[in-house]
Amino acid sequence: MVRRFASIVMFLLVASCANECSRSAASVEGPALLPVRTEKQSSPSLENPGANERLASVAASAPEDSADPLPASLPLLPPPAWVREHVDSARECGAGMVLVEGDYYLSAGHVCAEWIDEERDRCSHYVEKAIFQGKKERKRFCMDRYEYPNLPGVKPAVMANWFEARATCELEGKRLCASSEWTLACEGQEISPYPYGYQRDPKACNIDKPRPVPEPDFEAFSHARQISAEVARLDLREASGARPQCVGSFGAYDLTGNVDEWVVDEDHDNPNLPEANRHPYVSGLKGGYWGPIRARCRPITTAHNEWFRFYQVGFRCCADAPRR
Repeated sequence: MVRRFASIVMFLLVASCANECSRSAASVEGPALLPVRTEKQSSPSLENPGANERLASVAASAPEDSADPLPASLPLLPPPAWVREHVDSARECGAGMVLVEGDYYLSAGHVCAEWIDEERDRCSHYVEKAIFQGKKERKRFCMDRYEYPNLPGVKPAVMANWFEARATCELEGKRLCASSEWTLACEGQEISPYPYGYQRDPKACNIDKPRPVPEPDFEAFSHARQISAEVARLDLREASGARPQCVGSFGAYDLTGNVDEWVVDEDHDNPNLPEANRHPYVSGLKGGYWGPIRARCRPITTAHNEWFRFYQVGFRCCADAPRR
């Protein structure tokens, strides 16, 4: 718990604090982020122009004697039957993280038995047998149990671009998850399309909520004074851990749905791929958000560059597991 407040914890300024925070939001270029607590430290070097200034402004705005208590925890319920959290998670990874250890198949897929919307790649349920071939890689790493700020009962942070997500993880002595790590944590050794199995379940995870009406106002995202209100209008996040069935077999929650999660896209500069097949950016998004999209383990969104930020984009952190 102490370590949680040893780094900068950022939350989007939404309607709940819009009146009090609008003044500070206006002084920051782009979306304003609110720190819960900070210790004085220099911002990490980023490749995003202006990011150092934004993070420094955020850090300086927090009172030095801030002592905000942790939010009340959600009721601790027994994990679902498919969860087999590693017995060494706490010892190897520390509080708030789970140990993920297993084989990741580079090529794997599933056959849809019944479509909801084939054009948008939304399947009701899959044939209960994964199709995989070729190489596999043994992986062993630590992953945050919840989406950042990794606190049960707290809504995940959004509106951070890839550079800022990476820097925030580094402030905690962690890193962004690699795309293959994220996939393994989600589909488990069973290689299931959803973290909870083969049958799509909008009650298990925060998915399949209808599109907003009206659609997002992209012009509002170009004006610092309008961002908070527009995000608040669109916001359908839920508190981390609010859906106890939305958990993978290693014990990480909310991997599909709730918010999209930034990862390091390993196929950006994969030497084993022809250059034409490599993804355009090192930034990738996994898991999908609360809307009516595919929201499953294997796919990755590759169309957004490292400076992209939006109302449904968040992240979680990973870390190297201690060597045996």
